[in-house]
Amino acid sequence: MKKTILTGIRPTGNLHLGHYFGACQNWVRLQDDYDFFLEIADVQALTDHFDQPEFVKKNVYELAIDLLSVGIDPKKTHLFIQSMVPEIAELTVFYSNLVTMARLYRNPTVKTEIAQKKALFGNDGESVTYGFVGYPVSQAADITALQGEVVPVGEDQLPLIEQCREIVRKFNHIYGVTLKEPEPILSPTPRIKGLDGNEKMGKSLGNAIYLKDDDATIAKKIMGAVTDPQKIKKDDPANPDVCMVYYYHKLLKNENLETVCQECKAGARGCVSCKKELIQKMEEFLAPYREKRAYYEAHTEEVTKVLMDSSQAARNKAQQTLQNVKQKMYIDYEKVS
Repeated sequence: MKKTILTGIRPTGNLHLGHYFGACQNWVRLQDDYDFFLEIADVQALTDHFDQPEFVKKNVYELAIDLLSVGIDPKKTHLFIQSMVPEIAELTVFYSNLVTMARLYRNPTVKTEIAQKKALFGNDGESVTYGFVGYPVSQAADITALQGEVVPVGEDQLPLIEQCREIVRKFNHIYGVTLKEPEPILSPTPRIKGLDGNEKMGKSLGNAIYLKDDDATIAKKIMGAVTDPQKIKKDDPANPDVCMVYYYHKLLKNENLETVCQECKAGARGCVSCKKELIQKMEEFLAPYREKRAYYEAHTEEVTKVLMDSSQAARNKAQQTLQNVKQKMYIDYEKVS
């Protein structure tokens, strides 16, 4: 039997190249070899956007269309909505007794994100909610509800998987072996840099190319990409290793990459012409995605059916997990004679 794999993504915006190369293309490969559950984590998105529920709901469908368009196959993958599996919320409550607040605050991923919130809001953490601090517990419920054995993650997410493993071990120690400890699989692609040279591409940084961007938007973004600051004139030699345009040529596997590199170093290539070539390559790369997206935008009823069917399949599995958990915790009162 295939092992079960569980991963998720929060619906806070459309997919960008960082999502695609850092996660999605790996998910497309993995769905052939695993019983794959892919969660659109709308409940977790509300930890940041609790006052914008309409924003989250809109992005659930936008994200679903994006995922189907990049190659997530509903015949191979259960693409489900987190809030449509209420057993996850119930498990979250049970697991919350198994981890201290001190441990949650020590989680490196949580610490980093709290620090970012403090910097953003300029306070001592008053904007940090209970739900935000506790989302690793919710994530543990996501994984164990679907009996996830494997979880594909980036390196920065490893502390969250270890938190889940700790909760599983503690539950099994107290109540008896019930839950599986998940194993992480690191993404084969490192974090994708932004157009500005930042080590991370992200919506809040304004340095991302979205798969949904039209030609004019992409052209404008690429024309503003960071190049070698030492190249002042068109004929000046440059260092392609510090140029984001060359970085994206490599990312897209431009068949002329060697020529691009040599001409850049020799001063035989201007930045404008190099950017224009990248614009063309980007349009070619995105063409298959755009064709699929146009189809799903015209057939939204198919998207809805995928989400509803997959959410029911996920719930069926989660119900069995919850039944086992409640039995071990002696709170399966329907069986009391």
